Amino acid sequence: MPDGRSDKTHSAEILTHASDGVRFLTLNRPKAINSLTHSMVTTMHSVLRDWADDDDVRAVVVSGAGERGLCAGGDIVAIYRSVHTDGGKEARQFWHDEYVLNHYIARYPKPFVALMNGIVMGGGVGVGVHAGTRIVTDTSKVAMPEVGIGFVPDVGGTYYLSRAPGNLGLHAALTGAPFSGSDATAMGFADHYVPHQALDDFTRVIVTDGVDDAVKHYAIAPPSSNLVAQRGWIDECYAGDTVADVVAALRGHDAGPANDAANLIATRSPTSLAVALEAVRRASRLDTLEDVLRQEYRVSCATLRSHDLVEGIRAQVIDKDRNPKWSPSSLSAVSAADVEAFFAPAENDLWF
Repeated sequence: MPDGRSDKTHSAEILTHASDGVRFLTLNRPKAINSLTHSMVTTMHSVLRDWADDDDVRAVVVSGAGERGLCAGGDIVAIYRSVHTDGGKEARQFWHDEYVLNHYIARYPKPFVALMNGIVMGGGVGVGVHAGTRIVTDTSKVAMPEVGIGFVPDVGGTYYLSRAPGNLGLHAALTGAPFSGSDATAMGFADHYVPHQALDDFTRVIVTDGVDDAVKHYAIAPPSSNLVAQRGWIDECYAGDTVADVVAALRGHDAGPANDAANLIATRSPTSLAVALEAVRRASRLDTLEDVLRQEYRVSCATLRSHDLVEGIRAQVIDKDRNPKWSPSSLSAVSAADVEAFFAPAENDLWF
């Protein structure tokens, strides 16, 4: 990180640093791969607003502390506790404030650079994908893995999943599998590919010469996208009307990766899968990010009424047995009415 004066202390979890008109904001929970707490979201929004109104600030750079990545997602333990202690009130407020932040980043009035290095999942995608300049590297592992915990892709992720080439977005949404920096660039989740070893020099040039010059000197053509190379079977298999149709097509395909995808989908929450499929397809018909975020907020709030979100978090991070008991336990038991209920207006809907 370039040398310079430090800004006022905001919190131990959000670090800021100033250097010659560039402001650096660092998510600082490295042991948790910088997973977002509610206080981090509100502090980040406040800091960004202050910088937007400061004529001395000419660019903002966001990164994650430590070597593991920008951000592994939201603090799902806090969501689990909220369900049990206040009926999900705090979880709903967290999502509200998080999605408002996502929207603010997308409309930020100054050059905004997100270093999407290492692990960038869930809420981390929300911090990075809406930036004006989105940088990935050879270490980037991007994912929307929500269906694995009984949740549904959010933070504006369905906006980009629905607009990825062919059915690549549905593949990413239903498997929850990570994809590379090259894939992220091809799918519209990132703008530029910078080698990991060049990131420090890249940020120094942002300070000395500006964002455009940094990109010009250090961004390179990304390696070929592995997912794009597999679009043949992906576009074919994910064209089915239902998740059951998708899984049947994957199992019937002779491509080994197709069968691997089917096996991975089979471990996910059937309800989340059905809702995610519908959410991505509906997002493709919505015109604006605001509309998509509002839809996601409704879906997220609805998951608090479901069995699978609490059970998925329990299995993943509370008991850590990695053996969730989904209910319903099969795709065939999830009805169209069950899915539709997730899209009903929330009690306190999201507005901008």
